[in-house]
Amino acid sequence: MISSHHKGIPICAIDAFSATPMGGNGATVVLLDHPASSIWMQALAAELAQSETSFLWHNGGQWCLRWFTPTCEVSLCGHATLAAGLALHKWGELAIAKPIDFQTRSGKLRVEVLTPELASIDLPSEEMKERQTENWIANLLGADPLATWSSQLGYGVILVNAEFPIANLDCNDLAWQNGPEKAWLVMQTATQPYQYQLRFFAPNMGIKEDPVTGSAHALVAPWWCKKLGINQVQGWQPSQRPGGMFCEPIAAAKVRIKGNGVILWQGYLPWQSSAIEPDSWIFTSS
Repeated sequence: MISSHHKGIPICAIDAFSATPMGGNGATVVLLDHPASSIWMQALAAELAQSETSFLWHNGGQWCLRWFTPTCEVSLCGHATLAAGLALHKWGELAIAKPIDFQTRSGKLRVEVLTPELASIDLPSEEMKERQTENWIANLLGADPLATWSSQLGYGVILVNAEFPIANLDCNDLAWQNGPEKAWLVMQTATQPYQYQLRFFAPNMGIKEDPVTGSAHALVAPWWCKKLGINQVQGWQPSQRPGGMFCEPIAAAKVRIKGNGVILWQGYLPWQSSAIEPDSWIFTSS
């Protein structure tokens, strides 16, 4: 078990949903002695400039977890949850094959470390609701999509045909900021061993393109399982830092995601948790 009192605050960087360094989606994980202020966590996340930074602390027999992009706090993040579990194992706080629940803004999220570089996480999912396809979507794609949906998570979903050149989509296109959605994912059928692939654009969350997005796969995996008549799918994200994961719906609104992660570096922030003002925001149990 790690002791942070004499060295500072433990921190590490993990490339999640990748079996090799500099792939997948990068996340930093920070281990606190107690809750920190939102202002401090947001400032540190901006300084670290990863797509997500996880903040962990132990409280009343449970682990609490919050996620921050460089510009805002988010209610759900898959890759940084996977990274948090692998970091806790590296720090001697979580044994292999001993599932625990993280208390988060999205309720309790189960995580289980399977090997030092492989873990599973249970993420919430939901029914997607078909939405009207506005003209800007067809203009951006250069073709009419097969379908579009919205979700309570705030993600818009666009389905395109298998021949659509998804790799050519431009993450810098300002059109991704259109509509009420916080983010957009574009998906299509993929070739084996993957059943589908997607890209994820979230400029309204401070991320032009998220490389590999667990929450997006948790949202769409049940739809693909139902469409294909199978119990588990393997999704791929062909971004500049590509990566993939196995997705298995395990309940009406829950998906178990399994993926790799590689620890890139670890160290200590050279100050004490006791010097950081605690936050007044408290998790509610669920």
